[in-house]
Amino acid sequence: MEITVYNPQKGRLETIDAVFTKDNTTWFDDREDNYGIYSITDWQEGLIIKENDYTYPLWVYDISREDIGYECIRARKIYKQCIE
Repeated sequence: MEITVYNPQKGRLETIDAVFTKDNTTWFDDREDNYGIYSITDWQEGLIIKENDYTYPLWVYDISREDIGYECIRARKIYKQCIE
C-alpha cells in the first residue's frame, strides 16, 4: 500500500510502499486509553506510528514494536519527541 509518511530523520514527507498485516501491526482502535495512537507498524528497520486523526503517520528509524513493549503510551512519547 502506498502511503505518505512524515520522516523526522529527513524532516520531510515521503511516499513509501508499506504493508500492514496482523503480523507487523498492533492496532489500538478498540481501546479507550490509546493516547491518540491508532496503530504501530514494524517496517523496514523502523516503526510507523499512526495517530487516530488525519495527520500523516510518522516513520521512525531503528526502533520496533518490541523495543517499546507494544505499548501505545510509549509510541505516543516517541511521536511527541519527533514532532516537537
